Amino acid sequence: MDQRLPWPEYFMRIAFLVAERSTCLRRRVGAIAVKDKRILATGYNGAPAGTAHCLDIGCLREKLGIPSGQRHELCRGLHAEQNVIIQAATHGVSLVGCEIYCTTQPCIICTKMLINCSVQHIHYAEGYPDELSKDMLDEAGVGFDILPRHP
Repeated sequence: MDQRLPWPEYFMRIAFLVAERSTCLRRRVGAIAVKDKRILATGYNGAPAGTAHCLDIGCLREKLGIPSGQRHELCRGLHAEQNVIIQAATHGVSLVGCEIYCTTQPCIICTKMLINCSVQHIHYAEGYPDELSKDMLDEAGVGFDILPRHP
């Protein structure tokens, strides 16, 4: 008899599916918030609702030659984790004690936001050039680990 898909892998696969909605030309990121094996909110990276997507008008960061992991404010898009927080807030859903499954390690800006949402743990499939993010998660007592993508 085949084994059932383990919960962490199930949720990470969903995060990758969510990432397919991304409108970013540089990196497609998906994130989901989960509590008690229930998905509370999802998010992917892209421009705010009602504004032009980078897919349509090009990438400002590419045009300016900004390397990955730097000058986050010079981007039209919101990060996937920010959109998870916004979606939860818009619908009155608390993220306290939840787990985040994200295709990419959160940047320092998203990390600080997730810490203040009182998330319990962050699982991500691939790293990101931001050591301060990991340091702050450690300091805040938020668990995190790499959960590689499975086929």
